[in-house]
Amino acid sequence: MYDLIVIGGGPGGYVAAERAGALGKKVLLIEKSHLGGVCLNEGCIPTKTLLNSAKLYKNALNSASFGVVVEKASFELNAAMKWKQKVMETLRKGIAFKMKHHNVEVVNGTAKLINKNTVEAEGKEYKTQNIILATGSSPFVPPIPGADLDHVMTSTGILNIETLPKKIAIVGGGVIGMEFASFFDSVGVEVEVYEMLPKLIPFMDQELMKLLTSSMKKVKINLEAKVTSIEKGKINYELNGKTSQSDADIVLMSVGRTPNSKGLGLEEVGVEIERSGVRVDDKMRTNIPGIYAIGDLNGKSLLAHSASRMGEVAVAHMFDKRPMVMRYNAIPWVVYTIPEIAGCGLTEAKAKEQNIPIETASLPMKASGRFLAENGLAAKGMCKVIVHAETRALLGVHMIGGLCSEMIAQAATAIEAELRVQDLQEVVFPHPSVSEVIRDTLFEIQTL
Repeated sequence: MYDLIVIGGGPGGYVAAERAGALGKKVLLIEKSHLGGVCLNEGCIPTKTLLNSAKLYKNALNSASFGVVVEKASFELNAAMKWKQKVMETLRKGIAFKMKHHNVEVVNGTAKLINKNTVEAEGKEYKTQNIILATGSSPFVPPIPGADLDHVMTSTGILNIETLPKKIAIVGGGVIGMEFASFFDSVGVEVEVYEMLPKLIPFMDQELMKLLTSSMKKVKINLEAKVTSIEKGKINYELNGKTSQSDADIVLMSVGRTPNSKGLGLEEVGVEIERSGVRVDDKMRTNIPGIYAIGDLNGKSLLAHSASRMGEVAVAHMFDKRPMVMRYNAIPWVVYTIPEIAGCGLTEAKAKEQNIPIETASLPMKASGRFLAENGLAAKGMCKVIVHAETRALLGVHMIGGLCSEMIAQAATAIEAELRVQDLQEVVFPHPSVSEVIRDTLFEIQTL
């Protein structure tokens, strides 16, 4: 009898297994493919590895003004793919070591619930007191005629291409679509994006989005565009009431993801499923006692770090009995385009939508001496803060430029702790550092 069986070895599942194992619990982790899940093998890690290669190439092409002359710089896709594979394999080994270190038993196979205390995998049944479902999600492919053609790919398939296309059409202007648009644009591929909505990445502060699109001038973006069909080398779409056609060597489908809930035995056991995913409460409990659902499977927050935190919340509720619940107001997000975008908390638009009295302030990243020295005069960048007009609490921070992905956790800490402007103004930041721009922007807000 296990204390916990975790189904799915992604950033939600393996972190949950690790935390439970560290508490001395008997834990079984079942993964049908590679440890690390979609994030490590088909998403976060491989895409960021390739984006870093593209960034290095782009920097090499533009390094002369910094005193570094690189002659005949070229981007070698085959070498970049080999490095991506090496990174993935190294991290898989790292997770396997963590599981062994915390005495987590790992089984490779496809799992299915038999009842709330029994899981079957590869013909063998395992008994347990608790179950965490962490099976993640898969790319959604809309029913567009021609979507099954060989040159139409999802974010999974495109990570294994062997040659760069001359032109790529990206269907969907969300996070995944824009990251791939940035990658292909940076390595010299012609890119055209088709987004049905009037905005790209609508949850983002749109001031930042304008800076991003101005940094990707060669990318053609079609908003409120509906792709109607795909042919070999062609994509057909409707825009402004007119039907148009454009060339495309590869078509990338990036219109969203769907929870991996089929084949798990959820219906047979009676686990409730909503449109967005498995229904859970703030402790990650499903309607069946002892069964929890975390990560993309519950549809609450489709981020790897959200999944990890959900796993921690579930394990804490099972074994620690600490008053821990899942909160979503201070979860940072990052779009790893070139330049990067990061945010945490409320945007100005969302705060106004909720009738919250706010004050905002913005500063260009070039106000930071280090940002200017390392990125140049032409680099785009901005930091924007959202503050409650009455309590002076920090409600949101949104940034574009530099390594803002490495700074946004500071904002998450402040928002989670409900710190006020005057509290943060007393924190000393190192100089010169790009992170200073957060504090400098806060000084644009007058304290009472």
